[in-house]
Amino acid sequence: MMAQAKRRCRAVPVMRKMITCAICAFAMVAVLSVHVHVQVFPSRVPVLPDPYKLPTTTTQKGMTEQQQSWSREVVPPHSKAPIAPHQLESVNAVPALKLWKPPSNPPGESSGYLLVHTNGGLNQMRAGICDMVAVARIINATLVVPELDKNSFWQDTSIFSDVFDEDYFISSLASDVKIVRKLPKDMSGVTKAVKHFRSWSGMDYYKEEISSLWEDYKVIRAAKSDSRLANNNLPPDIQKLRCRACYEALRFSPQIEAMGKLLVDRMRAYGPYIALHLRYEKDMLAFSGCTHGLSVAEADELKKIRDDTSYWKIKDIDSEEQRSKGYCPLTPTEVAMFLTALGYPSNTPIYIAAGEIYGGDAHMGELLTRYPLLMSKEKLASVEELEPFLKHASQMAALDYIVSVASAVFIPTYSGNMARAVEGHRRYLGHQKTVTPDRKLLVRLFDKVERGKLREGRPLATRVIELHKKRQGSPRKRKGPISGTKGMDRFRSEESFYVNPLPDCLCQRQSSLSTGTSSAIR
Repeated sequence: MMAQAKRRCRAVPVMRKMITCAICAFAMVAVLSVHVHVQVFPSRVPVLPDPYKLPTTTTQKGMTEQQQSWSREVVPPHSKAPIAPHQLESVNAVPALKLWKPPSNPPGESSGYLLVHTNGGLNQMRAGICDMVAVARIINATLVVPELDKNSFWQDTSIFSDVFDEDYFISSLASDVKIVRKLPKDMSGVTKAVKHFRSWSGMDYYKEEISSLWEDYKVIRAAKSDSRLANNNLPPDIQKLRCRACYEALRFSPQIEAMGKLLVDRMRAYGPYIALHLRYEKDMLAFSGCTHGLSVAEADELKKIRDDTSYWKIKDIDSEEQRSKGYCPLTPTEVAMFLTALGYPSNTPIYIAAGEIYGGDAHMGELLTRYPLLMSKEKLASVEELEPFLKHASQMAALDYIVSVASAVFIPTYSGNMARAVEGHRRYLGHQKTVTPDRKLLVRLFDKVERGKLREGRPLATRVIELHKKRQGSPRKRKGPISGTKGMDRFRSEESFYVNPLPDCLCQRQSSLSTGTSSAIR
């Protein structure tokens, strides 16, 4: 009995050891199974230190042994071996840029046709056309080439193809919006929904109220095109489409582009030049009521134009009040003082981007005395060269636009449609220098000079330069509404999308923050 008890006692440790070994074996199996799981999902493998990396000796063909083993593993039976990297260039027929290009987003099936009647001068029409391209995309419409305004103050008979490159406009936007030259004949007799689109409207308005018209109509006619789309709070693709339309698709007709280039070349022959948008024309002075420095007879003539224009509602205007608020364009004499104070020498070439200056040489004397190299399209080109454009205000304005965009410095004397359009285009091209005069504060300084309380030279120059340090077109985000404004006044107080397409259509390179370099987003 004692011997049996001793044998049982000796067996207990043995069994314990066997159990321990079994447990260890199970543990090893578990560890191995985890290892296999990790290999199946290599993305979860932690980064290993260098001593644990696989050897990567390079073969003569430029592939590592590890890469060759991957190639052998992924080749299915009875198939050709993968192309080696050194052979890719010879067989790859796809252009490199195409490989990285984002997928196209073609327009869906059209719900109907959008007719557009533009209004205003050249640059007001340009902005309206670009907005209507975006609206057509939003409401899923086929856009009919817009009709230009022939009933404005300028009475210009130009059609779309006279001013813009119609073929290029249609083809360059084909991936975004379907555009046709004319309404199809089978649609000419159908009832049209004539609509005054609400000013500064957003996506909801067009998606819901306007798109609902497709239930009853196949053709929608936009009676006006100016400021019908919000400046802000639109999807990025719509904002980028507006930029593509404005700065790439809506280029001028070949004959205007050729003449514009000729004028630019002739101006550059004098050296870097200033494009001065001298908005001192009869229509501007008449409708703004600005008569500072004019004779009584001239002031009466301008008031009569205003009185005889039925659509212009404001007849009685206080000129001096307008001027004190900064609502008047600078006079040619004020421009001369401004340029001198900024430090531009008398031999600076200046291109006058404007129509006929009111009063002619009688009001240009001081500017011409200080800056004798005053040029215009009429001085740079012969009558024969300009003859095709002379009777068309929009085409003549297009020539000024081209020369202004290409200038070394652009200075507008009034923040009208052309000034805003050119400033925005120059921002899109890389924030080229645009000096925007602070008219409200400048006229106070000029009045002090006139009264003898401030001298020209260093005293005036110091003040003027300090006022305009941050008014030279440097990169900044678009300004929102003025605080406290409501309703339509709130939208009206916003900076226009086409004055400053940053950040929607421009990106600022991280390495160029100090220089203000930017590039366009296509």
